[in-house]
Amino acid sequence: MNNNELIDIYASALKDMVNVDVAYGGANEIILRGILIDHPFFSDSLLIERTAGLPGKAEIISLRPKVVIRVRMPGEIGTRKIPWLNIVLFVLTLFSTIIVGASFEDVNVAAQPGLLWQNPLLVLRSGIPFSFSLLAILLCHEFGHYIASRRNGVRVTLPYFVPFPNFIGTLGAVIRSKSPFITRRQLLDVGATGPLSGMAIAIPLIIWGMAHPKFIPDTASTAGMVNLGNSLLFGLIDILISPQPPVGFMAIIHPVAFAGWVGFLVTMLNLMPIGQLDGGHILYAMFGKVQHKLAYLFIFVLVALSFLWMGWFIWIIFGFLLRPAHPPTIMDEIPLDNRRKLIGYICIAVFILCFIPVPFSIR
Repeated sequence: MNNNELIDIYASALKDMVNVDVAYGGANEIILRGILIDHPFFSDSLLIERTAGLPGKAEIISLRPKVVIRVRMPGEIGTRKIPWLNIVLFVLTLFSTIIVGASFEDVNVAAQPGLLWQNPLLVLRSGIPFSFSLLAILLCHEFGHYIASRRNGVRVTLPYFVPFPNFIGTLGAVIRSKSPFITRRQLLDVGATGPLSGMAIAIPLIIWGMAHPKFIPDTASTAGMVNLGNSLLFGLIDILISPQPPVGFMAIIHPVAFAGWVGFLVTMLNLMPIGQLDGGHILYAMFGKVQHKLAYLFIFVLVALSFLWMGWFIWIIFGFLLRPAHPPTIMDEIPLDNRRKLIGYICIAVFILCFIPVPFSIR
């Protein structure tokens, strides 16, 4: 039974009780929205009894001001599978980030692949501080989304990590949503929990890492080295925590602090007010369709910044692929409470504090 067949069954069975005006077909579920017909013989319990006899597992999300019913497909109820793809991708990302982390300690596996079997303990000891720190940030970020989604009844996948042979060994991680958001409250909860969870791990890692820099002679050649861009929050921690290098030496960032810096960068990129990014979720939850204007305004800002750093061109293209304007929730009319508004403003502040106009430059 596909989504359209299930929608027809429910719409037909409930036509004397609910005027269905919208039907959403997600992955292995449908959501119906409508208005309860005003009739003296109709009651909430009668609607619940009527849906109980239909295929699938029906859940009454709301009855007033609008009826919202979520139905899971019969074949998906209670099924559990081992997420082999998620596990394999995570293990590969763990391996790739350990290799990159080891290179920060001058253990270059790319140039000497024999180290993997000749001295694996050296590779692990050198690479684990960066790898575990970065993956802790990404795991907390993604599982923040995952837990908030499950608590709000939004069906999502487990995180998919993306191993990649770049300067950090990964392209991050993603979670795929399998159902639409019912209210803007759900949207804000899911959008905000990820970045705030990741920041809760990144900040103490940066504080520890900045207190333990590596010092090298300032006569050493720095040509070709990467300069990391500064955000307001990272710069403040640097001023407060970093020790002064001895005379004749200069400081090199600790791999743990670098992992925290990457966490700030990931948080900033996710909080951009575009489409299906966390920032798009949060701004749409807070301001509704005003988010559409803010998204296009921000893309215009990225166009200007791309003259300072060419990498923003990629994010401009990515932003249009994601569609800058966030789609509406099923019950947009339900407002946010003050607690969620405060969380939203905190996320906006985090975005500003973590924003890096020029993330990288080469000496």
